[in-house]
Amino acid sequence: MRPEIPADARKIAVVRALHLGDLLLAVPALRGIRAGFPDAEITLVGLPWARDFVRRFSRYVDRFSEFPGYPGLLEVDVDEARTAAYLAEARTYGYDLAIQMHGSGRTSNPFTLELGARCTVGYYDPASARPDGLAVAAPYPSHLPEVLRNLGVLDLLGVQPRGEHLEFPLLPEDRGAAAEIVARHRLARGRLFGLHVGARPPARRWPAEHFARLGDELARRRRARIVLTGGPGEEELAARVEAAMSAPSTNLAGATSIGTLAALMEMMDLFVSNDTGPAHLAVALDVPSIAIFGPADHKRWAPLDRRRHRIVRRQVWCNPCPHWECPYQDHACLRWVAPGDVLRVAEELLKVPEGQKTTTEA
Repeated sequence: MRPEIPADARKIAVVRALHLGDLLLAVPALRGIRAGFPDAEITLVGLPWARDFVRRFSRYVDRFSEFPGYPGLLEVDVDEARTAAYLAEARTYGYDLAIQMHGSGRTSNPFTLELGARCTVGYYDPASARPDGLAVAAPYPSHLPEVLRNLGVLDLLGVQPRGEHLEFPLLPEDRGAAAEIVARHRLARGRLFGLHVGARPPARRWPAEHFARLGDELARRRRARIVLTGGPGEEELAARVEAAMSAPSTNLAGATSIGTLAALMEMMDLFVSNDTGPAHLAVALDVPSIAIFGPADHKRWAPLDRRRHRIVRRQVWCNPCPHWECPYQDHACLRWVAPGDVLRVAEELLKVPEGQKTTTEA
């Protein structure tokens, strides 16, 4: 452990107020923090949905604290009175160590510093000066895959990593809810293929008609049962895919929690997804998977294991880009990824024997 880090730290705050995929890719770092501070109480400062994440990952995180919003951080609307009350309460709570794991730190370091911990560590934007108050810091390593970027925080703490692999513990209620769905829809293991047709940003959604053609081909070639998945609000999108398919499918969009979806995915032989949270869930469960990349930086977000977890993408002049919706009419980065491109990768992937995987940087 670095000498700047309090060896007697008993209350640790980890700031990462982000979504499913972001937190799954932080699990290796959380595992290392727990190993380095086995007796500390570790609090995740996160978005409301992450309360369940903390319950599920209780082996690494002890406590959840809901992020109140802060100027410059877009995940939550800012209410100045709410934020001020939260920060006053945090300072009274008395964190010994605050760890900024929320991006480059350009806007998240000021929030993390205002928690008032005895010691604060994190990355900072290399285009800016190192913020006063960071006891240990390093320039944000924008060239690294997200898992390795998060693990780099352990170097700042002076603790050893405990592997790069992802995890997602399944709870009894997850498997119980999945069993009910399996019985209701008469699903069974063997040739069960999932297509996750949604993504929060519309710019990351592969066209519905492409998903439909892929589903039909997988059903025909592999005699597969196609299961369509999606989150709340993506029911209409999944219905479009279902209507465009010739083969029968089971549409579960909006009908599962994250845990139930994970328990169902565990039964699947293949999971094809847009670049979104469930793609990382498939990696955590080691379900053979394909992620279809569009505008996002694949070097940052693609899985490290590229044997059982493949990506399909087309390099276009405007990629990567930060847009929520494509500003160009043709949406080339995704529309130009043909169903046949994904099908060829699926056929290759289904030949890989279970347990044979290699880990490489994306």
